[in-house]
Amino acid sequence: MLGVAGVIGFLLAWESIPRAGIVDPRFLPPASDVLATLIADFGLTAFWLAVSETMTAWVIGLVMAIFLAVVLGFIIGSSVFLRKFTNSTVEFLRPIPSVALIPLAVLLFGVRIESTLMLVVYASFWQVFIQVLYGVADVDNVAMQTAKSYGLGTMARVRHVVFPTALPYLMTGIRLAASVALILAITAELVIGAPGLGREIALAQSGGAISGMYALVLATGLIGVVINLVMRFIERKTLSWHSSIRSEVIV
Repeated sequence: MLGVAGVIGFLLAWESIPRAGIVDPRFLPPASDVLATLIADFGLTAFWLAVSETMTAWVIGLVMAIFLAVVLGFIIGSSVFLRKFTNSTVEFLRPIPSVALIPLAVLLFGVRIESTLMLVVYASFWQVFIQVLYGVADVDNVAMQTAKSYGLGTMARVRHVVFPTALPYLMTGIRLAASVALILAITAELVIGAPGLGREIALAQSGGAISGMYALVLATGLIGVVINLVMRFIERKTLSWHSSIRSEVIV
């Protein structure tokens, strides 16, 4: 209820600021006008086509990033030599902003979806990869030695010891990557002009449809909220056995 009250308070403040003349309504239309435009957009095929294009880039990019991060994370994290060997490279590449790769993406792929995927995969990969490294490093050495003493092979130890330990870290990384992937998908569309909600926002702004621009921005926010709720639900279901999730349920 407090969350709902916060949203209502935000909308009331937004409504009152332009109507009181604090901000020119041409640049910040009242919330009622923007919401009316957003509701009207829900009935437009072009709007849902843009949503589908953005979500397609989001899904493909996120899946690619998770796959690469999990495979490399388990391989590198399981070897002390590989962790030390790749540490400098990881620390060099990880801070590079994904938006800095936009010129390279445009040169390689133009304004197609591949450019968006390149940025989404790069940004999302690090969110999952670093978490997987932490998870693999957190494996209890006693548990690993016990598994070896019982004759478990490498794959069996990964399945029964390493993976359960790393899974909470992995789910955290995926939840973070899901939000980052959406941000980069929309940013790429906005800057590069690839098909999707980002390009529609840019077109609305350049065409002077300010209410339509704000409505599309709200739509991206709503998509982000839905993604976060879905990812948290999946995380709770996947980690229902974990102490952190059980303590949340008890609280």
